[in-house]
Amino acid sequence: MNRTLRDPLDALHGALAADALAMPVHWYYDRAALRRDYGQIREYLAPRNPHPDSILWRSSYTPLNAKGDILREQARFWGQRGVHYHQFLAAGENTLNFRLAVELYRQIVANNGYDANLWLSHYTAFLLEPGHHRDTYVEEVHRGFFTRHAQGKKLTDCAVEDIHIGGLAPVPALFAALSEDKHVLDASVGEHISLTHRQKDVQRASKCLTRILTAILEGSGVRQAIEAEGSDWLSPRTAAAWLREPDLKVIGSRVSPACYIQDAFPASLYLAWKYHDDFESGVCANAEVGGDNCHRGAVVGSILGLANGVPLRWVDGLAEPISAPTSDRQTRQ
Repeated sequence: MNRTLRDPLDALHGALAADALAMPVHWYYDRAALRRDYGQIREYLAPRNPHPDSILWRSSYTPLNAKGDILREQARFWGQRGVHYHQFLAAGENTLNFRLAVELYRQIVANNGYDANLWLSHYTAFLLEPGHHRDTYVEEVHRGFFTRHAQGKKLTDCAVEDIHIGGLAPVPALFAALSEDKHVLDASVGEHISLTHRQKDVQRASKCLTRILTAILEGSGVRQAIEAEGSDWLSPRTAAAWLREPDLKVIGSRVSPACYIQDAFPASLYLAWKYHDDFESGVCANAEVGGDNCHRGAVVGSILGLANGVPLRWVDGLAEPISAPTSDRQTRQ
């Protein structure tokens, strides 16, 4: 689907849709179990226990004091076998990192600009005050940040060396809110990611995704944008070779389906490359290959959503959609 007018909000809605679609099968590494438990992923589904690949049974987090108590009522599920990471979320609901992305987008719009200190204040309140989310799993980066916060460090000094693709979840929100000014967008992405992630490859990937989205907004096709802005992560030659193989082999043998940025970002770019003109097929494929499919969705969903538009059923099925102020919204299928 070629479009001459592209809506930056489609990048955010695409990421939210990809996350919500993948949520029930998040971190399934046994793809036979994924298919057995959920079948083909073609709609938003609710998660259910037990999760056969859950590692919450060997995960732990003990807050140093009240300033680090971000698990609260969910802490009792940590250390138990079979617990689904997102067990209390409903079909179409977003996981924690994407809930934070929505909060970020809304704050930027309400404040008419990005303010790092304002965000840090809201971020800490969101995770420390009960009732803001219902997710059982809180990613390692947040646990590291709030451990440092509990130690008395300034909020601007609480970033950790986190190497996971979950660090890219805010990028579509920043892009949707700030894309009118490339310089402001680039600076804000760099500043925002560094608040939580000191890891250079996560920062590098966030800037790469921003450039790809900007190129698409300016009229480039998906493959053209990835080749121009992301070839150091995924070369066109490699992508073309992988097209001859099933997705389960590419993301499983060629690159890991896990969360580490060095594999997860090329895997995400590959799925965007392969399904460059088909949003629905791309986000469904991303969900069905398992692993860290929710956070890969920040890349796959934002790129394909911006390039092709996000069909209404995927937006309206979200538990918390962001209404798009576009005149062509009614025409989408």
